Amino acid sequence: MDAREIIARRVARELKSGDLVNLGIGIPTMVANYIPSGVAVFFQSENGIIGMGPVPQEGMENEDMTNAGGMYVTALPGAMAFDSAMSFGFIRGGHLDVTVLGALQIDEKGLLANWMIPGKMIPGMGGAMDLVTGAKRVIVAMTHTGKGTPKIVEKCDFPLTSVRPVDLIVTELAVIEPTENGLLLKELAPGVSVEEVVNNTRAELIIPDTVPLMDL
Repeated sequence: MDAREIIARRVARELKSGDLVNLGIGIPTMVANYIPSGVAVFFQSENGIIGMGPVPQEGMENEDMTNAGGMYVTALPGAMAFDSAMSFGFIRGGHLDVTVLGALQIDEKGLLANWMIPGKMIPGMGGAMDLVTGAKRVIVAMTHTGKGTPKIVEKCDFPLTSVRPVDLIVTELAVIEPTENGLLLKELAPGVSVEEVVNNTRAELIIPDTVPLMDL
């Protein structure tokens, strides 16, 4: 398994039947491929759909059916489409059970920076601010480092997305939970040591005596 698959598989195990879930661009979109058997969740996209299905087969794409990242999607029976105002009403109204987002950095308090790299041209922060603030549970799915540089840091260099801490961080090395006392190392990926996680993290971690392996 490569890093992205490890992350997506582990995040998928956090979802339960009946959840209304928003998946961000990148690794989060892969989570839909690994939902455990018997678990039925409803995927929402902030451009106005609930009930997204799998990626269409080649040649079956519908240019009017895309997610917020512009990727082609399908609709499951019973899916509904609506305008972005209603979509953000779901999000800002606290009706979204889970959002899964990528990140540029996470600080020791669990605060997220995921929308701007200084000096790079970007269209804007999209729905990230609303999703992090409005969803009942926020899960970050990201690689532990970017080009060898740790993404979990003492303090974010990039602009923060929200003043609300995220609920869980899943990387290809570990599962980490932001708590009132700091970042708790909850699980290790298979073949990964505590020392490897510590060496690739620029924030202090709370390390229990025993750290279980991820269930993939």
